[in-house]
Amino acid sequence: MIIVDSGGANLASLQFAFERLGARAEVTADGSTIASAERVVLPGVGAASHAMARLRAAELTNVLRTLTQPVLGICLGMQLLFRESEEGRTPCLGLVPDTIRRLRPTPGRPVPHMGWNQLELPHDPLESRRTDPLLDGIGLNEYAYFVHSYAAGVSEFTLATTNYGGQLSAVVRRKNFWGTQFHPERSGRIGARLLENFLRCS
Repeated sequence: MIIVDSGGANLASLQFAFERLGARAEVTADGSTIASAERVVLPGVGAASHAMARLRAAELTNVLRTLTQPVLGICLGMQLLFRESEEGRTPCLGLVPDTIRRLRPTPGRPVPHMGWNQLELPHDPLESRRTDPLLDGIGLNEYAYFVHSYAAGVSEFTLATTNYGGQLSAVVRRKNFWGTQFHPERSGRIGARLLENFLRCS
């Protein structure tokens, strides 16, 4: 399994999280290695514009867009799967046809959204959420760890939501591309179960 070297500080913790599950995870920015991997994880922290610039410099944007194996985007990595981000009006990978928008601070809800929050169903529950292999064994009202200032709204691609001044996408999927806005490697038992599920996705 491959973790894309996106320059984020969470690369080592992700690698350790998979190794605890008995999976060997290699960190690389080599396009041919990524293209031939059984599974690919796209992590990310920081600004969308910097992350996309790094992917372009490594000639990985087209590689990532054409992957057919299971791909998991984490935090900023999930946002990069979308068409664009309001953060600097950054064009992203375009794999999910929607826009990432900045969270608006409200009293008692500062930005960034940082800390533990519950996973919920969308208001109009999708049957796919009940059967999606990534969420097998993960119940509603479970807590996951979030750190982000931008987020995806709820759409047809939403598998689970979280509430932070409104419903946001916590887990999304389009075809072989999944994304989690939270950090599974920092989310205890629930995060470990999600990563274990990803290792079984096909």
